[in-house]
Amino acid sequence: MFKKKKRAFTQKSTIPEENVLVTQALTKTYFQGDYHIKAVDNVYLTVRRGEFISIVGASGSGKSTLLHMLAGLDRPTSGRVYISGNDIYDMTNDEFSSWRNRRIGFIFQSFNLLPVLTAKENIQMPQKIAGGTHYPFYFDELCELLGIKDRLHHLPNELSGGQQQRVAAARALINKPDILFADEPTGNLDRKSADELIDVLLRTRAELNQTLVLVTHDLELAKLADRVYTMSDGELSG
Repeated sequence: MFKKKKRAFTQKSTIPEENVLVTQALTKTYFQGDYHIKAVDNVYLTVRRGEFISIVGASGSGKSTLLHMLAGLDRPTSGRVYISGNDIYDMTNDEFSSWRNRRIGFIFQSFNLLPVLTAKENIQMPQKIAGGTHYPFYFDELCELLGIKDRLHHLPNELSGGQQQRVAAARALINKPDILFADEPTGNLDRKSADELIDVLLRTRAELNQTLVLVTHDLELAKLADRVYTMSDGELSG
């Protein structure tokens, strides 16, 4: 059903192509006066193309901070992040913004939909930023799959929490990203809505050979992953 075009890397790299995500000594330190807190401490991580990994841990353990750095949403204090062979923090802001829009999807726990845009406009925003409509039939397919075709002309405040998260998922998936990051995507959903959303993410992952990196408190959900990592005091183990 889904067809994925092969894209060329923007930079040369010695990292094997099958390793879609690689970090080296990734660290995030917050300074408060004479004190410093390492939210993420010297993380080394390698994720293969098409793999599903989950990251669990207590609140404040650093897992969301790690996820945001992996996706280029928060700059590390030190260390490297490579996605599809590209050192994402070696790009200019403009270069990375354009590249991320095409190659990375991100689902936020709080949805982060633009309140003045309809569901359809929110979903299509990454395509417009990329300079046009890509995969024209995929939009309809995706909305059908997520069960939101009858809600596309509604504003976010006219949608339930589950519907908003489905719109957010469609927005993250619309450009067929190489890698999808999800930060507690089921945290604000009831069990039925949560199960349905995860079913969609697993289906698109399988059909697009997409890499999925999921942060969650739900241990049963985490166990669906190929590998489960635990975050504790900024350190990643697994």
